[in-house]
Amino acid sequence: MSDWVLPDEVLADAPVYTPRPHELADLELLLSGAYEPLSRFMNRDEVAAVNATGFLPDGSPWPTPVTLVVPEAVAAKLDTASARHRVLVLTDPEGAPVAAVETKELTPTGRGVLAAGPVRRIGEVLHGPFRRLRATPAQTRRTLTTSRVLGVIADRPLHRPQLAEIHRAAHTLNAHVLILVPVATLGPDGLPPASLMRAVLAARDRLPQATIVAVPLSHRGDEVRDGLLTARVASAYGATHLLSMGRNFTGGSGIRIMLPRQLCYDIRDGQWRAVDEVEPPFRRQAMTGAEIYDMLDRGFGLPDWHTPPAVAAELRKARPPRRRRGVVVFLTGLSGSGKSTIARGLYDSLLESGERTVSLFDGDVVRRLLSAELGFSPEDRALNIRRIGYVAAEVAHHHGIAICCPIAPYASGRAAARRMAAEAGGDFILVHVATPLEVCEERDRKGLYAKARAGQIESFTGISAPYETPDDAELTVDASRMSVDEAVGTVLDHLIEGGWLEATGMGLTGGR
Repeated sequence: MSDWVLPDEVLADAPVYTPRPHELADLELLLSGAYEPLSRFMNRDEVAAVNATGFLPDGSPWPTPVTLVVPEAVAAKLDTASARHRVLVLTDPEGAPVAAVETKELTPTGRGVLAAGPVRRIGEVLHGPFRRLRATPAQTRRTLTTSRVLGVIADRPLHRPQLAEIHRAAHTLNAHVLILVPVATLGPDGLPPASLMRAVLAARDRLPQATIVAVPLSHRGDEVRDGLLTARVASAYGATHLLSMGRNFTGGSGIRIMLPRQLCYDIRDGQWRAVDEVEPPFRRQAMTGAEIYDMLDRGFGLPDWHTPPAVAAELRKARPPRRRRGVVVFLTGLSGSGKSTIARGLYDSLLESGERTVSLFDGDVVRRLLSAELGFSPEDRALNIRRIGYVAAEVAHHHGIAICCPIAPYASGRAAARRMAAEAGGDFILVHVATPLEVCEERDRKGLYAKARAGQIESFTGISAPYETPDDAELTVDASRMSVDEAVGTVLDHLIEGGWLEATGMGLTGGR
């Protein structure tokens, strides 16, 4: 961490920015020393060098870029040539100052401005679950009791097969076990960090002597680079070995058992070695993640031979049966596509059944009540969708059904809404109302398309502003080819078949 001087008056005048989740994770690792010798957000040349060679320009090995990208409006307030005006304050999601960046370089990119420079802590992150387990590398190393430390990246719950492998490897190495639980983002199985941590802690009494630490690790999508960065962080926390359970930890530390022999990654010389020639003690075929979550979705208990009861109980809390789980039904489409009419029909049907609590967030109503001050620039459109996604996720968090029907023209906004629902413990169903543009224009009761064609309305989706067609929709309906009742029935059928609704509760005996 940098020791550059930061006068109070400079801090008071500095622009403020809340980084994205993976940038906040990098920031915390920079501040804690887990990224040593790196103590800064990288500049353009450093990023290029790391991407090309795996080394920083000074020759230090580093596996992946660690960057901060800020909006152009924030970058415009910074002046890298001025000691007083180059400071950027970074806050946590609640707006509390956490760190400052001395921006030495600003580089425009296609998604914002790369802000590079050393970081300095100016505050503590005091909120969030399991803060007591977010020890620094130095604090963690003081708890380790042996020279050999077996690191385990617990990005999924620990079932009996995983526990058996950990016991065998720890015994063979005579090692202290260090369980590192990534808590920056959703896990590979979609578990929110707090749920994952509860599930890992539920297995604590079945582990050998172990230290459990919450670590703000996040994945960038490159398995090899993510794995190498994970190894560096684990080494900073004191691990001398990393256990491979099912596939190399460079593949995301996926946990799947039944290897012919155990492999362990020695951080000291970067080699995979067999730590014994004996098959792991757990000989029964382990369940896949898909099998586990399918059983939970349908409300079945996990078998005791595979999952300790305490772990199973935590997973039932985190992933209740779909008939009791919250869900966001998010309809997207052009203006006049029929999405609002379909959403209203779906809402009315659910109210009539009384089976689930349901909330409707119509795009026009939201614009009047939640987003009245917003315009139709890409930034304002994105903020509008984030607001809808946030409120809908809260409904899903409390096991309700949220029906949303904004235009939502950008894939990034829809992805953000999906992510917020998942982080809240809910499901997300994207419905693309794919009514063709010419049909939408013919149905235009408000005359908006005609005004847009005449240039009287700026940034009108489908005419003067883009609509990014979804490629990840769970369901597609075309209101030019089916009636409203048929479209509503199609969505209801999807909810019934997926287990979110009971057919009998909807007054149905089968498909519509």
